[in-house]
Amino acid sequence: MLMQYVFILLVAYLIGSIPSGLIVGKVFYGIDIREHGSGNLGATNSFRTLGKKAGSVVILADILKGTVTIFLPMMFGSELHPLIPGIFAVIGHMFPIFASFRGGKAVATSGGILLGYDPILFISLVVVFLIGLKLSKYVSLSSIIVAIFAIIYSLINMLFTKDYLLFFVVALLAAFVIIRHRTNIKRIRDKTEPKVNWL
Repeated sequence: MLMQYVFILLVAYLIGSIPSGLIVGKVFYGIDIREHGSGNLGATNSFRTLGKKAGSVVILADILKGTVTIFLPMMFGSELHPLIPGIFAVIGHMFPIFASFRGGKAVATSGGILLGYDPILFISLVVVFLIGLKLSKYVSLSSIIVAIFAIIYSLINMLFTKDYLLFFVVALLAAFVIIRHRTNIKRIRDKTEPKVNWL
């Protein structure tokens, strides 16, 4: 059983490590997005560097990375809780072995985990993100707001459902998101953070 757990977590990490932004940029545009914009491999830099179509593909792929991994225990007949492989997918996304351990900021892949586990929470996060983006024009700030909202939601949910692991995982993912955006927070304070102009 232990070896099965290790295998599932390794597969989850490798799936999370698939550098969607790097692949789309190099294969279809001949561009390494790590050399442009923020240098980040995530969807936001893909949107800024490659455009809306490529950015949409990247964000969808990054979401699906998280969603697929939570079904790995079921696929292999394991009793491992589905949220655990999801954490390893996010770690793979942030530190991908296929891209010199320089990855994204964990927002889309974290959302993908929640899409598979709690679709209502995922939809709520999308709504909160869009409202935050509409009001602030900052993707980074909207992502941080979503992380905080997710903690509050999972805490309230825990009081009614006793789903302690969901709260723990959401708190961990939210911490990842906030920490990975620390430079964005500084740029927002300095008023040098780029704003979106399409919403």
